[in-house]
Amino acid sequence: MDLISALLGALVGLVLGTVGAGGSLVAVPALVYVVGLDAKVATTASLIIVGSIALGGMAAHLRAGRVRIGSGLMFGITGIGGSFGGSYLNRIIDPNVLLLGVSLLMAAVAVTMLRRKSSSARDETQDPSAISFTMRDMKSVAKMLALGTAVGFMAGFFGVGGGIVVVPALSIVMGFTMRVAIGTSLLVITFNSAVALASRLGLQQEIPWGPVISFTLAGLVGVVVGSQVAGKIRSELLARGFGVVILLVAGYTAVQSIREL
Repeated sequence: MDLISALLGALVGLVLGTVGAGGSLVAVPALVYVVGLDAKVATTASLIIVGSIALGGMAAHLRAGRVRIGSGLMFGITGIGGSFGGSYLNRIIDPNVLLLGVSLLMAAVAVTMLRRKSSSARDETQDPSAISFTMRDMKSVAKMLALGTAVGFMAGFFGVGGGIVVVPALSIVMGFTMRVAIGTSLLVITFNSAVALASRLGLQQEIPWGPVISFTLAGLVGVVVGSQVAGKIRSELLARGFGVVILLVAGYTAVQSIREL
């Protein structure tokens, strides 16, 4: 089982490093259907695994200049309230309903990314430091507050780091290049995972540390490899790869959760 956990962890890390999101959406179904954890325990374990892997991946992207720290921290800070609210609802929702909700969320994001138009030449060459929002732009501030709160809620409720929303938001809504959106997303995932995990400390859940450690160590290798891959692939292909991976996992999770309802 530890070998399987390690292989799945490497996959989680590779997905996170390459597309900056989707790690939890791979980890949660894997922990439930392969490792055999309860859905709510799996979402807590996922926060530990994905938060640790995202931290390692963020360091690799930061060295390559693909992380916007200010925007990432703003997303994380504005999501604190939503994260605690989502964690509260997580405790009272049926686990299979929770998994079905995860699958629907995955499908919606996947479709959005697959329908995204091809990146322009400017998207590939523009200096990412020139793309940012300013506090004087109230529309941008309002956008960031709303998106940050939504991301925090999903981190708490679904046990995800929020990258599935952060990457499209930074890339499509805020105008970041895909590579910078991926790197910055890992910072947000790290922050949100830590906050969501802190909100669950009093739940007294038994965390299966064997699979968690195997997942995490292998995932750290995968995320470094993924970050290298992300730096060499065109933004259009990154977006499409993101969409395909998430859509496949969404379909499997939906089928399994509906069977159990």
